[in-house]
Amino acid sequence: MTGLMLLDTASLYFRAYFGVPESVKAPDGTPVNAVRGLLDFIDRLVKDHRPERLVACMDADWRPQWRVDLIPSYKAHRVAEEQETGPDVEEVPDTLSPQVPVIEEVLDALGIARVGVAGYEADDVIGTFTARADGPVDIVTGDRDLYQLVDDVRGVRVLYPVKGVGTLQVTDEAALRAKYGVDGKGYADLALLRGDPSDGLPGVPGIGEKTAAKLLAEFTDLAGILAAVDDPRSKLTPTQRRRLDEARPYLAVAPKVVRVADDVPVPDVDTALPRAPRDPAAVESLAARWGLGGSVTRLLATLAER
Repeated sequence: MTGLMLLDTASLYFRAYFGVPESVKAPDGTPVNAVRGLLDFIDRLVKDHRPERLVACMDADWRPQWRVDLIPSYKAHRVAEEQETGPDVEEVPDTLSPQVPVIEEVLDALGIARVGVAGYEADDVIGTFTARADGPVDIVTGDRDLYQLVDDVRGVRVLYPVKGVGTLQVTDEAALRAKYGVDGKGYADLALLRGDPSDGLPGVPGIGEKTAAKLLAEFTDLAGILAAVDDPRSKLTPTQRRRLDEARPYLAVAPKVVRVADDVPVPDVDTALPRAPRDPAAVESLAARWGLGGSVTRLLATLAER
């Protein structure tokens, strides 16, 4: 049994969208593959892990301006349309965008807590709930960025879908050390040194994942690596020293961009997983309107059986 489960909702409905055929449609022909896929995934999570509390964390701003101000390339390749005010429009498949409001309505009708905060990504909401948690936390995400929150002492794990949304890889610090040579705290430094093309993070040229892991093993953290750059007696190669020195402007701002916030002003919400829907009539209406029958019925039964 898990105390608190945090869903990186957009990451999961993207996976559901690409994992469930678009032939899954509402009575009017509108695709609902992401809606049904996400509901089925939540059903399985509740069955398998039996969380007492659950929060669907949302991207109120998928590309916060404060991150873009520090690294302008941050997620720039995913911008579909720039906005003068408010968040830019993200490039999303045409048949997925209309499903997001349906997902939100269904979660609200079920009574599953849903939290997004203006100016922040879901990662930051997850980071804040994790920091405030007084017991074990399972973070469900297809985004490796959140490995930085893994903490064995506090019981914080990441459940990472490795095939669709059916198989979850349980990631603790032992798993991180085996794969990346770092613990949760070290993962953010590894990520910013290595870079991440999917997020528009350049990294340090010539410093790949293995080299970054070796540098962190030898010098502990980013501060230790930069101290080694300034120490002529350190064991950095001349090329590494030059590349890291040239990357100082990037390394000065990258930590704030890469590390998730843990002080987001999240609203006071009831995170207890409901045994019965908050609004049964709305659930029934939404299930009929969007053809969600089996998915909703299974999830309602699972919630009632807890």
